[in-house]
Amino acid sequence: MQYRAVLFDLDDTLYPYPPCNEAGKQAAFETFQALGYDVSHEPFRELYQEARREVKRELTGTAAAHERFLYFKRLITIHTGSHHSGDTLALGEAYWEAYLDEMELFAGVEETFAELQEAGIDVAIVSNLTTRIQLKKLRRFDLEEQIDYLLTSEETGREKPSSVMFTLTLARLDTRPSEALMVGDSPEADIEGGNAVGLSTALVNNDTQGLADWQQPDFRLDTVGDVLEVAL
Repeated sequence: MQYRAVLFDLDDTLYPYPPCNEAGKQAAFETFQALGYDVSHEPFRELYQEARREVKRELTGTAAAHERFLYFKRLITIHTGSHHSGDTLALGEAYWEAYLDEMELFAGVEETFAELQEAGIDVAIVSNLTTRIQLKKLRRFDLEEQIDYLLTSEETGREKPSSVMFTLTLARLDTRPSEALMVGDSPEADIEGGNAVGLSTALVNNDTQGLADWQQPDFRLDTVGDVLEVAL
């Protein structure tokens, strides 16, 4: 057995993010109109992007930079000059309800986790987002019994590629870097971060070429299921 633990990114690694995000934004727009705001679809999307840019600029490197409730609070403030707490909550809840409903695992994820577990290999999720929503995603997929540890950037105050996201996970699993594999779709967050602390790294769902040396993965995988060929 080559590894004692496999660390996985969550978003766009275990399931496709774009259709979920799109479903969420559409639901938020429909809720916005239902609340009485006279804004058509394209201007709403422009407001959303402006709000998102502002939040990310101010909170970059933190889990809060991904918080949709902050995006919608800022969106309403830009549009009206006030945050309107009830409307902010309605937009955020509509977004996440539609997002979660749209989620589907990539083929082979459940089987891969089951085989790793059967082989005695720990499975961890290491993710840049807030804890509450990532827990909801795991509940949506019913993966809790197959995951040994979850760490979000909200818990550490730093985002991947920060080393603490990897070293804390390894410490919790009592595993050395040389005994672990990091699997993710982002050369910057997952591969660069994993390489920096001495993990083996595998890039999945991303065929980007010409990466910098420090973002080069040890393995390129076509699917999450291909992890088994590397880890077992």
